Amino acid sequence: MTETRFDVGMTCGGCASAVQRILGKVDGVSDVQTNVEAKSVVVVHADNVSKDDLLAKLQKWSAASGKSVALSS
Repeated sequence: MTETRFDVGMTCGGCASAVQRILGKVDGVSDVQTNVEAKSVVVVHADNVSKDDLLAKLQKWSAASGKSVALSS
């Protein structure tokens, strides 16, 4: 399993729920933890799940919601 972190401009529980729902639908994702205060998301996923694929899912949501999304360094 791999852990990938994202910086996401979530401002409320609705944002966090949307991110959890979107990433939770990806095959190979086993856990999605969101922290609205820290504006962070941690995704635990199978090794064959690409960080770029997860980022693309979040960027699609970002475009619709106007929230920022970035792969955490």
